Amino acid sequence: MCGIVGAVSERQVSGILLEGLRRLEYRGYDSAGMAIHDGEALGRLRRIGKVQALADAQAETPISGSLGIAHTRWATHGVPAEHNAHPHMSGDRVAVVHNGIIENFEELKKEMLAKGAQFTSETDTEVVAHLLADQLASGKNLGDALSAVIKHLEGAFALGVIDQANPDQLYTARKGSPLVIGVGIGENFIASDQLALLPVTDRFMFLEDGDIACLTRETIQVWDKKGQQVERPVTRFEHSTSAAEKGEYKHFMLKEIFEQPEVMANVLEGRISGDRLLEQCFGTEAGSLFDQTKNVLILACGTSYHSGMVARYWLEEIAGVPCTVEVASEFRYRKSVIPAGTLLLTISQSGETADTLAALRDVQDKVLGSLAICNVPGSSLVRESALSLMTHAGPEIGVASTKAFTSQLVALMLTTIALGRRNGLSADTEREIVAQLRTLPSLTKEVLDLDLEVRAMSADFAEKHHSLFLGRGALYPIAMEGALKLKEISYIHAEAYPAGELKHGPLALVDKEMPVVTVAPRNDMLDKL
Repeated sequence: MCGIVGAVSERQVSGILLEGLRRLEYRGYDSAGMAIHDGEALGRLRRIGKVQALADAQAETPISGSLGIAHTRWATHGVPAEHNAHPHMSGDRVAVVHNGIIENFEELKKEMLAKGAQFTSETDTEVVAHLLADQLASGKNLGDALSAVIKHLEGAFALGVIDQANPDQLYTARKGSPLVIGVGIGENFIASDQLALLPVTDRFMFLEDGDIACLTRETIQVWDKKGQQVERPVTRFEHSTSAAEKGEYKHFMLKEIFEQPEVMANVLEGRISGDRLLEQCFGTEAGSLFDQTKNVLILACGTSYHSGMVARYWLEEIAGVPCTVEVASEFRYRKSVIPAGTLLLTISQSGETADTLAALRDVQDKVLGSLAICNVPGSSLVRESALSLMTHAGPEIGVASTKAFTSQLVALMLTTIALGRRNGLSADTEREIVAQLRTLPSLTKEVLDLDLEVRAMSADFAEKHHSLFLGRGALYPIAMEGALKLKEISYIHAEAYPAGELKHGPLALVDKEMPVVTVAPRNDMLDKL
């Protein structure tokens, strides 16, 4: 994933940009760069490797000014190389940073080459810079030029743009890729993640799909996809700035693993009273929607898909509601039949997962209503869903999801209780489930106290190249999540299978060189393992 930071201020912005990029390093990247307006011209620095290499270059040959944009790149179009790093420029007129993929860039590039544009990279982003320069050359101002250009772009993008002729304006636009505006005093900012801006502000404005915004030191103007000027609400970041720091932990993933007891308690806070669920936590309209729900369709990707698979077992076994779970990236490309009375339940940590958002938009008018399980207030998924239940997990910076997954499961169990009430879930059963939920934080802490034992056991995996994860029932998706974590973090190949399928092929690959992890708590499925 790439990262964007931009600032227009009364002070020098190079330090703001570099610190913002450092806070986005968790996304992964191969190069970094920034462009700054010094009041007369645009200066640019780009380097392969770490943000520190860019900081070193800034120390050696500084560029200065109060308006700038910066970027960390993970190569998609074009190899990792300095000439492919952002920002991209057209001559010395305009500089652009971009997250996303311009699907029709080759066609647009041919058009610009025919007009004499000189390309210096293999990226899709550079074509945006040349398109903007072409529009500016025709006499348009930067805002009108950007509006004209994005009408020609197919795909997903978040853009940050500065122009040599406008030393106090920072423009941005988004479609399908996340971007947030940071609201300051005498300064304003943009970033692909609010974590990048926590040192300078705790107030944020989330742009809608198709929005264009112009930031100056004192003002923020936003236009929607119809070109109408609109107001977007400003929200405060709900967590302390330390939530985005590693603290005593070696890395963010470890910190987030050990935050799980607290996070589980946060999900439950204010949502259960005594031995009952407080259903109003879903919103004032939830009761009516749940009363009419006959089926549930869950759409999600990655780890969130796994949590949805677990929830399917709960919804059918506990709530008595038929449930279908689909990978959002697959669902949106097939013709689906959605039964009447279907509640659409989407799950996403960020609320900006492109495929999940696209699937929501595709079926919004075909379902009874929509409920988002999400961790980021104000995100696109939350704004575009009829109901939402926030997981309150705090910032998840580690690339591999941990606390977001467990917080989603707790939220999904609350959803199961709410729907179960309509289908004969007894007060005694609800009381038992709530009691078990209350014990989760302490039980999770007991598991985390086995840290040294887990560390010792991991030695058996370290030198292996493949592993197998097995589970049955609701624990099969847990096995899938375990396999995903091993792949993401250790780069060791791992597969998950329902335990009953081992005999239908996978067993042929099992030998002493393949560790097998079985998710096998003491429940009614244990004998089947």
